[in-house]
Amino acid sequence: MATRFSEYTAAEMRAAMIDSQLRTNDVTDPAVVAAMGAVPREAHVPAALAGVAYMDRAIALGEGRMLNPPLVTGRMLVAAAIRPGMRVLLVGGATGYTAALLAALGAQVHAVEEAPALLAIARSATADANIRWIEGPLAAGAPDAAPYDRIIIDGAIEVLPDALAAQLAEGGRIVAARREGAVSRLVQGVKAGGAVALRSFADMDVAPLPGFAAPTGFRF
Repeated sequence: MATRFSEYTAAEMRAAMIDSQLRTNDVTDPAVVAAMGAVPREAHVPAALAGVAYMDRAIALGEGRMLNPPLVTGRMLVAAAIRPGMRVLLVGGATGYTAALLAALGAQVHAVEEAPALLAIARSATADANIRWIEGPLAAGAPDAAPYDRIIIDGAIEVLPDALAAQLAEGGRIVAARREGAVSRLVQGVKAGGAVALRSFADMDVAPLPGFAAPTGFRF
């Protein structure tokens, strides 16, 4: 048995994550499974937590932010149906794990992150020419490069800002999580006629993102 964290044990942990968390819970898309089996999740968490990087739990990253459990990420990527060459806006780039997965899937990634400390980790951990890092408010997105084929909001929100919906191409798809009180649900929607209606497809514990609180009295 390995007594310390190493590349060998990390590979074992990735394999166990795929077999026990992903394949048994509807994450069976070969491209998504291959990406999650290749990208080192431990490179995107604090060094002291590398040994628990592949557990079925959220991990604190600092700055009040969390890395979602692997299953949440896997289900979101499957729902997004990423294809090589797609232009993807990632809202909540954090330390770069989801951005690295999207790049591994062949996407042209525009990753927005508002916490400079997390963005610095992301840039250090993810050297990929297909990822453009953008520092700025999460809810603002990256309108200069719109429209996008896909928008992934990597966390739970209470309301989808019009500014983000406007950046999605007609026929494009958005995947996020919607927070309703203490419950969060994965949601997806396709833009049609200039509008996006989000529909839930799984109840999961998803870490909230700042800046997406609903106004008082608002109902989704």
